[in-house]
Amino acid sequence: MNSSVKHSNPSVMVTADGVPLMVSLSRAKRKAKIRALLLVTPLFLFILVTFFIPIASMLLRSVDNEVVEETLSRTVPILQGWDQTGDTIPDETVFVALHQDFVDGYREKTIGSPGRRLNYEKPGFSSLFRKTARKAEKFEPPYQAAFIKADKKWGDINYWRVLKRESGPSTDSYYMTALDYGYNDIGERVAKADDQSIYVDLFGRTFWISFVITSICLVLAFPISYLLSILPAKSSNLLMILVLLPFWTSLLVRTSAWIALLQQQGVINDMLVWAGFLGDDNRLAMIHNQAGTIIAMVHVLLPFMVLPLYSVMKTIPQSYMRAARSLGANPFTAFVRVYLPGTIPGIGAGSILVFIISIGYYITPALVGGQSGTLISNFIAYHLQSSLNWGLAAALGAILLFAVFALYILYDKIVGIDNMKLG
Repeated sequence: MNSSVKHSNPSVMVTADGVPLMVSLSRAKRKAKIRALLLVTPLFLFILVTFFIPIASMLLRSVDNEVVEETLSRTVPILQGWDQTGDTIPDETVFVALHQDFVDGYREKTIGSPGRRLNYEKPGFSSLFRKTARKAEKFEPPYQAAFIKADKKWGDINYWRVLKRESGPSTDSYYMTALDYGYNDIGERVAKADDQSIYVDLFGRTFWISFVITSICLVLAFPISYLLSILPAKSSNLLMILVLLPFWTSLLVRTSAWIALLQQQGVINDMLVWAGFLGDDNRLAMIHNQAGTIIAMVHVLLPFMVLPLYSVMKTIPQSYMRAARSLGANPFTAFVRVYLPGTIPGIGAGSILVFIISIGYYITPALVGGQSGTLISNFIAYHLQSSLNWGLAAALGAILLFAVFALYILYDKIVGIDNMKLG
């Protein structure tokens, strides 16, 4: 900053070039802010591209339904005037528009998309659209009779009710399916039968298994972290290497190792049979079920609990416990009243970290979980890769995201997010 001199007005300080001092300071602050903004811009763009845009895309895809309206652009506006509560299918006017949409869609190779979309709501639509599209150019008036002659489904009022319901630009059908709800023949929302209910139970299983994994990790990590915090540096470093060893091993290698250990003809069962704890015909089923998922995921996620606990315990002076003992407290009371409250930030950070990672885990449950050990993430991957029902996958992912946010807010109300610290 240039040295300042007095202005003609004695109360106003100016720089050597005649600029008022306050103006010069404001410019300097503004330049500093712009420089800081430019420094954080790459990080902001990275987070925007890899985090916010994918989440926004997922939320949009979970309600997007434009493919029907765009492909059947002539049919949809006319169909809105049809009374679906009656017992008759649409009149000839709708079929005339539908014929033109099918002819154009077949030529442009777009007619299959609305068929696949509607097939998620009522099986049979995909084959109906493909079959009709191949014949549509040869149809002659009256088109209603021609469509029904090509396939009797066009005379089924239930297909037309689904077509009208799902002809808007957005839909709640994906969320309805994700919550095990559907529609009856007249379009009313109804809960699915118990033998058709899938996702609500799967969400419950996911949260329950994640809670169990988090609890086991906490029980195992607490003494390990305490030992790390009180051992001399040389010994604690060696133990820390053992804790971090899973991070340096391929996830597939670790999971494959657990498969070899836990299967009925595996190492653990062989040792139990050899020691006489089990008979050869009573081997434990510890793989391809919930037990296998829990054991393997505890092994994978244990370091995520140890590290936050250790970093907090390292900051708690050992003199606190000695002071409590000297004032008459027994070891248990000193631990519960003095030491344990100081570890709450680490417990909170480790628990929420392990729990959130658990509910979104995919590879380990897919390999060792079997039918009873799979989580909601496995079904999301199935709809993305196999069934190609991306809307349902997005709805399931959005519900999982909202559930995590709800738990995060609940945690903040009960424990306080300020208490979730790493040291």
